[in-house]
Amino acid sequence: MKTRYLLLTALSILMGWWTAGVVQAAPHGHSPSRSSSPTVSFEAGDRPGNFFTCSNTANSKSLGCVPPSIGGAQQRSLAVIAPGETVGFPTYSGEASTVHTALSLIYPDGAKNMPFKTAIDVRDPAKRGVATVKLTTPGLYVFICDIHVYMFAAVIVDNPLTKVNAPANQFPGLGLDLGKKISLVNGITVPTFSDLAVRLLRTFFIITDPTNWKDYTKASWTPAFPAVPVIVYDVTGKRIDVPDLSAVLGIGTVPLTNALSNPTTPAVGEIWVDTQFELTAGKSKPGTATAVDGGTWALTKKIALPTTNMNHPHNMWTDKDQKVIYQTQWLDERLTVFNREDGSFVRELKAGPAPSHVMTRANNDLVHVAQNGGNNVREFNDYAGSGGLSPNAFIRDIPMGSGGEDVFTATHPHGHWMSADGSMMVTPNENLNTSTVYNFPAGAIQKTLSTGHVPIATGMMPDSSKYYVANFLDNTISVINMATNMEIKKINLIANYDPVSGVVVPDPASGKTFVGALPIQTPVSPDGKNMVTANTLTASITIVDTRHLLSNGSVNPKEDTVVAMLTCDPGCHGVQYGAKVGGGYYAFVANKVSNAMIVVDPDPDMNGDPSDAAVVGRVLLAGSAAVNDDTVIGNAGMGGQGVLPVPVVYNGWVQNLPTSWCNLLTAQQRNPIGAPVNSCP
Repeated sequence: MKTRYLLLTALSILMGWWTAGVVQAAPHGHSPSRSSSPTVSFEAGDRPGNFFTCSNTANSKSLGCVPPSIGGAQQRSLAVIAPGETVGFPTYSGEASTVHTALSLIYPDGAKNMPFKTAIDVRDPAKRGVATVKLTTPGLYVFICDIHVYMFAAVIVDNPLTKVNAPANQFPGLGLDLGKKISLVNGITVPTFSDLAVRLLRTFFIITDPTNWKDYTKASWTPAFPAVPVIVYDVTGKRIDVPDLSAVLGIGTVPLTNALSNPTTPAVGEIWVDTQFELTAGKSKPGTATAVDGGTWALTKKIALPTTNMNHPHNMWTDKDQKVIYQTQWLDERLTVFNREDGSFVRELKAGPAPSHVMTRANNDLVHVAQNGGNNVREFNDYAGSGGLSPNAFIRDIPMGSGGEDVFTATHPHGHWMSADGSMMVTPNENLNTSTVYNFPAGAIQKTLSTGHVPIATGMMPDSSKYYVANFLDNTISVINMATNMEIKKINLIANYDPVSGVVVPDPASGKTFVGALPIQTPVSPDGKNMVTANTLTASITIVDTRHLLSNGSVNPKEDTVVAMLTCDPGCHGVQYGAKVGGGYYAFVANKVSNAMIVVDPDPDMNGDPSDAAVVGRVLLAGSAAVNDDTVIGNAGMGGQGVLPVPVVYNGWVQNLPTSWCNLLTAQQRNPIGAPVNSCP
């Protein structure tokens, strides 16, 4: 406590020395100004948690980068500056391995020079420099990379004349201004003393401080937040002095028990999870791929690939024989192929800027990788080497729009999905707020549709009748008819949530109480009966009833409505379905800042109605594995993002499984939406 008191006292003294720096104003939009002397700079890099690392410059006249001992034990992404000072983003980073952006996610309502966006393009040294933005309005500013949306940098522009009278004058002369209202880049505006503002600030301090991640190797979870006085405003505009920010952020006041449990019914095969933030001794870049045995729920494999310095493994798929893992490296520009059984390296492919998701086409096993920092889906040959081409040979780049490769006009496709017959592909285009429907037989884009802000993932019905797009910043899911290529509806995951009070009322359609903010992966079950969505801001899992017809042939009145909500972990992110022994499916959920995999049974009684969905297990992703190629030295089991159950049991893929895998499935699982198949091919 004495150390913290001295640090905070020093902080208050530094605030008294502030003078507004004379710096060049930075216009918003695509052409930020260049300055060699901003107050602070945030460099994009590969360090988990502190992806934007703050550094002070010679021009700094204020506190600038907040010392880690104040902002958090490993917090290096926060700065405090005075009105009129300037923030910089180096446009060419030596550590980063692919393109990034810096986008103003949150800023004071009406703030000058907002919104702001710049490119950080490591591929072009000619763009070396610093993009700057001058911040004049006091309040909270949060920047993200809108390609890698958990890369956060925060700046508090503080008026040194405003102070908080803390009890017993504990922190004299201190009072950080968070502003009257904050606006999000999607248009939402709320007062700073509101449930949504608290959730957003809490999320920042959890994600950017690895010591605040939920570690199931410990008995409980007690995240810590800065105990500093702040000034906020309620919905009426009344100023509220908060002597202790950590008390408002709240969740650290009562330790939450960490409880692990295995599902009572085993899963078929194994479940792979990209533990993207795990650090190992043999390489400089983070990330491993971790496998869990579905029969015993034991961790069996942990693959880091130190010989190739595998960098931020994000999403996976496999070939039709389930022999290899196709592994994207999201903060890099590579796709790795490794042997699923022993983890041995097979080959590495140039995948383009920020490859995010990978899938094969069910009809020909060709490999398709979304270039999340570009404009294309890159196509590679199959693993066997068909058509006279070598195995996994580059075939072509398939443009998802006409914007070219410019970082501001390209589509930035992320979590795409393929139809069961291999004829169609749909992409969520993060950068343009659109979705592309691509027709393979026609060799052309069939339709481009508007979505919500930052569409990030898709899911598709097994009969290709509908597809779904998770709109990250709009907190909605677009439902699109694939016959007409028109939006049917938007599922609003926060429709019944008051962002000011935090009150959530029962949904009039389903009668359920739910809230799902910042949705990410959202696949549809192989039988087309439900959809599980990971919502990262609210740490919740929402379940949508996707059935058009009920078993009695009548139209489902709850079609495409949320019928259940389950508790997730912080950083709730990845979802995929796998087969459950004896019939039915599990949905496996991965979490960025937790080292447990959550197992969801979306239909425990197997009657087709997902309203009784339940969490049936939490499985640890940290620990020793029989098959491994490196030594874990940090963030054990953390960074859960991509999920791949093997065998792949989605319609179209499941019918192509080798007999050895097919024999493990029930007749219904072998043909999810048609007549049961009693024997394997």
